[in-house]
Amino acid sequence: MDKNTVREQLLEHAQVLLMTRGYNGFSYRDLSALVGVKTSSIHYYFPSKEDLALEAVNTYSADVLSSIYAIDSSAPADKKLDRYARLFGRIVGEGDQICLCGMLAADIESLPEKVRHAVQAFFKANENWLARILAEGEAQQTLNANGQPEAAARALYAAFQGSLLACRLFQTKTRLDEIVQGVKR
Repeated sequence: MDKNTVREQLLEHAQVLLMTRGYNGFSYRDLSALVGVKTSSIHYYFPSKEDLALEAVNTYSADVLSSIYAIDSSAPADKKLDRYARLFGRIVGEGDQICLCGMLAADIESLPEKVRHAVQAFFKANENWLARILAEGEAQQTLNANGQPEAAARALYAAFQGSLLACRLFQTKTRLDEIVQGVKR
């Protein structure tokens, strides 16, 4: 295996472990068993768990945000919100995992500072995007933010994150489907 392949595998497996177990729920030993390399090889690519978690968050964040920013800007706001909800649906998989940054937010007190800041940046980017869409939807009279798109965006994003927890708890995607209906006119 070449270095990039091993590194990419480590990141992919780390993301899944973070999404299903959280920051404190896995070790390099778990990761080495999944990828089939020695823990010393993991340390070669990621000297500390902080380095691994930060890279996993940054990679995950870049992937998710690029998908969000790729939503057709000419579409009506309510359709953009529907597409955003479908992106969240892909995160939950079969109902067994939640957003990587949502999972890490639950571990916030035990996260290294750089990882904490990366998680906060992910939340803020989502909230900012949602605030723009809600303001646009109010202007188009398709979405209702009660004249407070920033506050409504924070509440909506919290609802999306919470719905992923409920989807995981009940092993179903239906909780996610209900979120968008609350802001549509």
